[in-house]
Amino acid sequence: MTPPPPRPSIWRERDFVRLWTAGTISVFGSLVSRTALPFTAILVLGAGPIEIATLRALELIAGLIVGLFAGAWVDRLSRRPIMIAADLGRAVLLGSIPVAAVAGVLGIEQLYAVSFLAAILTTFFNVADRSYLPTLVEPSRLVAANSALTGSASVAEFSAFGISGFLIQLFSAPIAIAVDALSFLASALFLGSIRRPEPARPTTDRRESVVGEIRDGLRVVWRSPILRPLAAAGASAHVLWGVFGAVYLLFASEEVGLSPAAIGVIVGMGGAGSFLGAVFAGRISRRLGLGTAMLIGMVGFTIGNAFIPLAPSGALVAGAVCLIVQQLVGDSAATVYEIGQVSVTQSVVEDRLLGRVNGTVRFFEDLFQLGGTIGGGLIAEALGLRTAMAVGLLGGVVAIGFLWSSSVRHLGPMPDRPESFVLPSDEIPLTE
Repeated sequence: MTPPPPRPSIWRERDFVRLWTAGTISVFGSLVSRTALPFTAILVLGAGPIEIATLRALELIAGLIVGLFAGAWVDRLSRRPIMIAADLGRAVLLGSIPVAAVAGVLGIEQLYAVSFLAAILTTFFNVADRSYLPTLVEPSRLVAANSALTGSASVAEFSAFGISGFLIQLFSAPIAIAVDALSFLASALFLGSIRRPEPARPTTDRRESVVGEIRDGLRVVWRSPILRPLAAAGASAHVLWGVFGAVYLLFASEEVGLSPAAIGVIVGMGGAGSFLGAVFAGRISRRLGLGTAMLIGMVGFTIGNAFIPLAPSGALVAGAVCLIVQQLVGDSAATVYEIGQVSVTQSVVEDRLLGRVNGTVRFFEDLFQLGGTIGGGLIAEALGLRTAMAVGLLGGVVAIGFLWSSSVRHLGPMPDRPESFVLPSDEIPLTE
């Protein structure tokens, strides 16, 4: 029997390369702002733990408000135009910060407003992005495509966080945010160059109500023995992410005593860790199965983050080493988990439901991350930054429990045909 001819590299797919380029540029700019926005509040406006937690909480509240609706609308409309509109809107919003700073009128209220509105657009973009990829890539190549996207995002992370720290010190945090605004414009241009048509969307007379469509997405996730534990594990892990977002910069700068440039370099190390995770995710999932790979990823993510509260106060070298280990171990393992989780979801869910499923998962991740953000800020104020980071680790422990006790850990490698992953059809009801 003659073996089938080898498939061309995914890098030969021009439309995928355009999507990859747009995503890489956008991630680079976004990660600059992820450091520059809170540092604008801390260094320019004198913000403390509650203000930083509020800044992050507003982003999550925005995601909660529109998350489920975003999933429904992404399934109703073409996904690429949604992504382009979100890019352009975020460019305008973030561009207002350096303009206000130069004019001397920047206040914490503007940061809150930009954070909230940009998060709404980011929610639509992310739900559309994860739902759009299967339009360009066949199911058996989703792990490779997601690994490529995550790998380039990791390189962007490594460079963006390092560069952002120096930009903040040299030019101020608000000016660094201008880089992000420009990156969203570039991303919109590349997305606009994609030529492959999307599948036809339901006509107006065949649509259910938005509430009915949202209910379909919730039902699919709840009744699936694969999607339900994945959503629960992701939500639990986002409790840890919430605490991290609320107190990490304050912990690194005030407890450990690191400068913005040093913090930027250390956080950038997470990009190197994520790149390693992206490189090896496909190999691990092929050899051990996607279920085992995701479980290993979640365990490594939790162990890696345990190094943060171990960083000693005032000991720059020892503290920096602990934070670097966290970035390398935690981020590489988290990437292995994320690639598996996204690829499995894209494989088992029909295109017409994928936006709603992604919106549902995003909603619960944002909900639990909001809880972690608020809880982290309150614990940091009452008991200290180190205690808050230690308590946040419980989110990772609970996520491990969800994966271990479910059928997810028995999943094998990514199949050539998505039906191989789908359990009995009556367990994943579809809307007629």
